[in-house]
Amino acid sequence: MRVKLFVGNLPWRMTSDDLGNTFAEHGEVYSARVVIDRDTQRSRGFGFVEMEVDNVEQVIEATNGLEVQGRQLRVNESDEKPGFGGNNGPRRAPRDDNRY
Repeated sequence: MRVKLFVGNLPWRMTSDDLGNTFAEHGEVYSARVVIDRDTQRSRGFGFVEMEVDNVEQVIEATNGLEVQGRQLRVNESDEKPGFGGNNGPRRAPRDDNRY
């Protein structure tokens, strides 16, 4: 099953590659992104991981509270759907007849 996870309380120096590597042992990581502040170009302290997993609850249990660089990660399923919205790709506007 392909899922998108929200990961909070990230260490300030964590990169997107570091984030992906942290989750790689729990399934195939398609993307990992640390959210960066536009103005300061610094991490905002959270990110998203999109990955293929057999059991999302097991992944969350294994990574939520995991200490990385002195900080405990907060992990849960993202409200965003994989591959839709955000910076994951364009969203299509509905047609006049309300079909896509």
